[in-house]
Amino acid sequence: MERFAFKGVASNLVTYLTDVMGMSNSSAAKYVNGWVGFTSMLPLIVATLADSYWDRYSTIFASSVLYAAGLLALTSTAVRWPWIPTNKVRSISSLSWSLYMISLGQGGYNPSLQAFGADQLENEDELPHTNNNNNQSSDKKSLFFQCWYFGVCCGSLLGVSVMSYIQDTLGWGLGFAIPTLSMIVSILMFLCGNRFYMRKQSKTTDGKSLEEIVRAIKASVSKMLNGLNVLSNNGYTKVELELQEKSLCSQDIDHKSGFGENQEQCVPPLEAARIVLRLLPVWIMLLMFAVIFQQPVTFFTKQGMTMKRNIGSKFKIPPAALQGAITVSIIILMPWYDMFFIPLIRNITRNEKGISVMQRMGIGMFLSVIAMIIAAITERRRLEIGRDMKVSSEDVPFSIFWLLPQYILLGISDIFTVVGMQEFFYSEVPVRMRMGIALYTSVFGVGSFLSAFLIYVIEYLTSSRGNRIAGSPTT
Repeated sequence: MERFAFKGVASNLVTYLTDVMGMSNSSAAKYVNGWVGFTSMLPLIVATLADSYWDRYSTIFASSVLYAAGLLALTSTAVRWPWIPTNKVRSISSLSWSLYMISLGQGGYNPSLQAFGADQLENEDELPHTNNNNNQSSDKKSLFFQCWYFGVCCGSLLGVSVMSYIQDTLGWGLGFAIPTLSMIVSILMFLCGNRFYMRKQSKTTDGKSLEEIVRAIKASVSKMLNGLNVLSNNGYTKVELELQEKSLCSQDIDHKSGFGENQEQCVPPLEAARIVLRLLPVWIMLLMFAVIFQQPVTFFTKQGMTMKRNIGSKFKIPPAALQGAITVSIIILMPWYDMFFIPLIRNITRNEKGISVMQRMGIGMFLSVIAMIIAAITERRRLEIGRDMKVSSEDVPFSIFWLLPQYILLGISDIFTVVGMQEFFYSEVPVRMRMGIALYTSVFGVGSFLSAFLIYVIEYLTSSRGNRIAGSPTT
């Protein structure tokens, strides 16, 4: 329901900005990329603070209330727009406040909710591990993340297809009110499950976890900069040894509790910092996939607005609705991944899991590159038809269904890369920390900012050719 609410707003936001707020195509794309980037980066900060001060359940509840308040403010802005004329700057300011309230709510909501769901499957993780237990736990987590993503896709599909049609035909006030109501209902449903949840209380009650990690990172960086000479500094050595001996949990933990629990819950801060830094190369590698991931909600949508969208004499396909092709392909093909693809690859690789998480992400990234090549070919053809027929670039007689191959291929790449990313970051970060999911979302945050930067570069390089539609940079 949360994905339905978010996609119901985000998927068609670029259309709202151009048609209602009067922004240019490129300005709207940059605005959306900036907002999505901020929204995706925020969990990296909020989840870290929440790890130090709040438990997951409290974080979910407080964040969801703020989330719903932002959606309510956005709905109010859309409803008041036709009746209360305001200047453009004030309108965009009001819209921004609403959207960034949603961002703040989602910053704590998404990483905590997914980790909270995974916690419900981890009773055995509190015990000492054997190889058999590790394999069973890994299989359960892998299945959980696939089912989670399947649910995300179902909500996204409804948000993209149904809400884009309502917004384009029945108005933006109703188009934003329905996602708001959906979010409120989801909060009530979450509260109804209180007595069933297994809650892991935060072991850190004094907020020292975050401070110690920051000190550990500073100490590691200082050591790299100063080289071997730093080792002779008694002050630094004392700090480093102190950080290595301390754990990311409060000092009054009952040491008579199970050995496995201490192993899982107490992580030396210097070691935690090293784990996060070790993931940096993979994180950087995934950035270009994140840039590609942003294209359907910006350039692909505006590209579709310029194409032939009629079905019959009256019905026109909402351009944002084509984003549903991504989720439909995921919903249809994801079961095939386990039933056919993995058994086939298992026979080839002789690996019980078929392919590793890294290989899974790599296959998805390769498919996303192919999708963008197809998108570039389609865009070049669209521009050629517009020039040959001497028609406006806003009304090219080229069917919107030619965009389907790039959407479907991006959906297939998501099955590999996005699910693999979630499993990878969750598995590589200490169990007690929500930083893993936050690192996953931060990839898309930085990717959004990088996408906005590419728009600036392309605008600068192509400015001498005159104004074109926002879809043209895909070439």
